[in-house]
Amino acid sequence: MAAKSSKAKPDKAARAEAKRERKIASKQRRKQILQAFNMQRKQDKALIPLMVGAFLLCVAVFVGIGLIFDVQWLVLPLGVLLGLLAAIFLFGRRMQSSAFSQAEGQPGAAAWVLDNLRGQWRVTQAVAGTTHLDAVHRVIGRPGVLLVAEGAPHRVRNLIAQEKKRTARLSGNIPIYTITVGDEEGQVPLRKLQTHLTKLPHNITNKQMDVLEGRLNALGSRAAAMPKGPLPPGAKMRSMQRTVRRR
Repeated sequence: MAAKSSKAKPDKAARAEAKRERKIASKQRRKQILQAFNMQRKQDKALIPLMVGAFLLCVAVFVGIGLIFDVQWLVLPLGVLLGLLAAIFLFGRRMQSSAFSQAEGQPGAAAWVLDNLRGQWRVTQAVAGTTHLDAVHRVIGRPGVLLVAEGAPHRVRNLIAQEKKRTARLSGNIPIYTITVGDEEGQVPLRKLQTHLTKLPHNITNKQMDVLEGRLNALGSRAAAMPKGPLPPGAKMRSMQRTVRRR
């Protein structure tokens, strides 16, 4: 009986500690969301009017439906709930759009998008690059090998061709896709990069991905370290290039 009692105490303490950690994590998430909202609100003056409008529109639609069938008080809570969801969804979309607008054209922007891919993707940043911060990133996924280039088109064209030759020596018959991020013809806009990758066909299995990753890791990198995420608009390119050379 004493043994059971002593065993129950640690279990109870562990549950209490886990509950406390969940509360702390939840509080941190709410704080981060509030900070993100305040930042977005300051730079996006239309955010609050649009969120309020989306909320009121959903409520009005459900109240209207309720009036027709004389059940307005029953459907009102549903309208309020969907209105809140619509406002939150709108906030997320406008924040995402704002982030892409600020990142477009900045060195490291494609790497930032790739690092935020959801699902079974193996991303290796800057497997090839130049001192001008042009870079080719390698992604291994169910489609095969994806070489994603960012930078000046006349420089990354040769860069990605060389990397494709290196990769083909070890990838065998596995498909290799080459993608250049940009707004010119034949390029993929930054904001559409994730969607473009997820629409590619599945050609290999997860087991093949593991084997392929082991092979390609042996190639190493032919580029200096890239900045973590997009450079801020005010950053000086020359100083960044000097930093990259030193690395």
